[in-house]
Amino acid sequence: MECTVSVILPFFNAEKTLSQAIESIVKQNYNNYELLLINNNSTDGSNKIALEYEKKYPQIKLLHEKKQGVVFASKLGFASSKGKYIARMDSDDIILGQRLLLQAIFLDENTNIQAVSSLVRYSSNFKNTQGFERFVNWSNSIQSSSDIWQNRFVEFPIVNPTLMFRREIAEKYGFYEHGDFPEDYEMFLRWAEKGVKFAKLPQILLQWNDSQSRLTRTHKIYSIEKFYRIKIAYLANWLKETGHTTIAIWGAGRKTRQRSQLIENYGITIDFYIDILPNKTSSKNCILYTEIPEAGKIFIVSFVSIEIARNMIVSFLNSRNYQAEKHYILAG
Repeated sequence: MECTVSVILPFFNAEKTLSQAIESIVKQNYNNYELLLINNNSTDGSNKIALEYEKKYPQIKLLHEKKQGVVFASKLGFASSKGKYIARMDSDDIILGQRLLLQAIFLDENTNIQAVSSLVRYSSNFKNTQGFERFVNWSNSIQSSSDIWQNRFVEFPIVNPTLMFRREIAEKYGFYEHGDFPEDYEMFLRWAEKGVKFAKLPQILLQWNDSQSRLTRTHKIYSIEKFYRIKIAYLANWLKETGHTTIAIWGAGRKTRQRSQLIENYGITIDFYIDILPNKTSSKNCILYTEIPEAGKIFIVSFVSIEIARNMIVSFLNSRNYQAEKHYILAG
């Protein structure tokens, strides 16, 4: 039987979590899949665990990638895969429900969608997890294809290991790329720029385990500044493609002005800044938010990252007849 789903699971020194990740896959009520385990130079007992599962289950294949990094390991998995759909999985996490079946059925039935994700359950033993919990709660609130699109420059609106996509999309537009940026967010932005349509199932189909060794905590390419740099690059592309080469920036703080300099490097002109605090409007090129021109006179990019403030900005702009994508876009 032709393989429908290829699950790509890279691992590095994951002996504490690998078994439960694999078990959550093989216990799925779904058989038309292959599981590609990619050992990325592990020095603990991870490889032995993976080898035992390969011997036990014919649909499991163990591969080895010598180049260090999740990008290289994932690329090897993709190159070796046979499925028409590709599912991502991390060695820290656990599949819940009938993820593979539900996502495969969804892609079968919705040919206009190229990639589908799901909601997640967040789990951590850390005390200080507010940042990750906030992200998960926000991500879970972004569910429709239009919401995913409109929030693409805010943060990554999809939890990467929940993703399943059609293999021809990666063949056409490329898979993960190695660079000084978060590879999953860059791929998402690249695909979105090419018109790939994303969806999200409303079920919780993955337990996202926040461990001390998780790359999003430990590697410099997942820092906030790296996220900003890559999203500003794609935001600048979109602004130029849509004819918005002169903009206003909502937000006038030091960090926002520093990040705004990045967008000017791509040939975008900043006409003025907008802020809600009167004392900030005394600075150069800054106006009070109530003084913004009527819709259509300027395109506004909001770099405000606090969610409650971002929601208030959207409500205010909408009350002034500004329309998302046409008159403003969220990027913080």
